[in-house]
Amino acid sequence: MIPRYTRPEMGRIWSDENRFRTWLAVEVAATETLAEAGMVPKTAAKAIRERADFSVERIHQIEAEVRHDVIAFTTAVAEIVGPDARWFHYGLTSNDVVDTAQALLIKQASALIAQDLERLAEVLERRAWEFKDTPMVGRTHGIHAEPITFGFKLANWYSETQRNIARFAAAAEDLRVGKFSGAVGIFAHLTPEIEERICARLGLKAAAVSSQVIQRDRHAHYLATLAVVASTLDKIATEIRHLQRTEVGEAEEFFSEKQKGSSAMPHKRNPITSEQISGLARVVRGNAQAGFENVALWHERDISHSSTERVILPDSTTLVDYLLSKTSNLIETMFVYPKRMMANLESTHGLIFSGQLLLDLVEHGVSREDAYRLVQAHAMQAWKEGLDFHQLVLADKEITGRVPRKQIEYAFDLQRQLKNVDKIFARVFAGDNTRGTMPRVPPKSSKSRSRMR
Repeated sequence: MIPRYTRPEMGRIWSDENRFRTWLAVEVAATETLAEAGMVPKTAAKAIRERADFSVERIHQIEAEVRHDVIAFTTAVAEIVGPDARWFHYGLTSNDVVDTAQALLIKQASALIAQDLERLAEVLERRAWEFKDTPMVGRTHGIHAEPITFGFKLANWYSETQRNIARFAAAAEDLRVGKFSGAVGIFAHLTPEIEERICARLGLKAAAVSSQVIQRDRHAHYLATLAVVASTLDKIATEIRHLQRTEVGEAEEFFSEKQKGSSAMPHKRNPITSEQISGLARVVRGNAQAGFENVALWHERDISHSSTERVILPDSTTLVDYLLSKTSNLIETMFVYPKRMMANLESTHGLIFSGQLLLDLVEHGVSREDAYRLVQAHAMQAWKEGLDFHQLVLADKEITGRVPRKQIEYAFDLQRQLKNVDKIFARVFAGDNTRGTMPRVPPKSSKSRSRMR
């Protein structure tokens, strides 16, 4: 089942045509390797390599009768190859072909996803540097906490994306395995050495041990990693949805001149892309659960995993490919409103500096309990009555009698709060992460989409 969101490259990978072509590549690699080992006539291997072909329509016709896709495939190929086809699929069981070919299909899909992850990282890096020094309020529990910068927020997403790049590479590599160990994995007809040679011919590693199938913990790990990637994208989209809320208004999805947000309310500019990302991420996470269920099969294999994987592997890889593309475009084109960020930061009249004032009081000999009591009393008054916290503090002789005015003013200094942003960026982008060496200077940014509002 291929989602309608499929971009051409990913759709081609999971098409019936490519799936059967990949099966054929596995069969030919096996036949040629067996011919080299003297187990199949070289003339037959040559004939199979040169003549082997199929029609997808013919495979489906045969499958409708025999109700076995691999038998339908081998029969359709044999009709074209002729007498030498008796050596086609020699010594193999269906899942020697299906599982090995599936590893190749996942390898193809993974290459696209790896490219998508790198593009997202590049976009996040560029926009992080663009807004490195753009102040905004940090929020915990949805409530104003202390100042940060918008670039800092983007750098955090970038760092998480680097971890996803490393996680995904490991999961994809773990699935780059094939098997030709037969109906129960005991090599009744071939040998481990032959298996290794066939896999090497296909650019795969041989599974150290398998039953009739490659063990599904590998697939569960892969699907779980896709779910983690999707969850990161959901996290980014959810944050942008919050920042676009009318009463926040600090960032916004790109909205074209011809775009419409509501059939009833012409003023609406809805975060539809972010909402799509959040919604589809749930599907990827649900598919991961199905992958976990596939790990426990009966004895040396049952077929309960097969039908599931025909849905969750194409769906999950396709959706993550789509979601990564949408998220990259979302970040690259979003509008950012620095003036609104500053207005929101200042809207609580200095309350966001209460933590620093608390520390300054402690440094000047006040117990932490008394310092907290003093600061909180003014903070709550400012909160409830809409007063200026800074002025309330300056009017309190109990505070000014302990802390010099210059020190109090410094407690309300925005740049003091942001003094380590450069060090954080150096740590994130200078190679101290899972990706490796990164540029030590800001990359050239594209045309800024920040707006004054």
